[in-house]
Amino acid sequence: MSMGAYDEDEHERRAQKTGQVDLSDDDRSEFRGTLSYESGDSTEALLDQFKQLQGE
Repeated sequence: MSMGAYDEDEHERRAQKTGQVDLSDDDRSEFRGTLSYESGDSTEALLDQFKQLQGE
């Protein structure tokens, strides 16, 4: 079999492998804390900066 090529059996094997879902690793943690961000420049200022970068 050449590199990158696979037959129908390989296709079936991959389909079965990707069709299985392992839920044991689904341990979600709960976020506790704060989230903050700065809005920074206005939309117009960001668009002006973008236009300047495009002109370079």
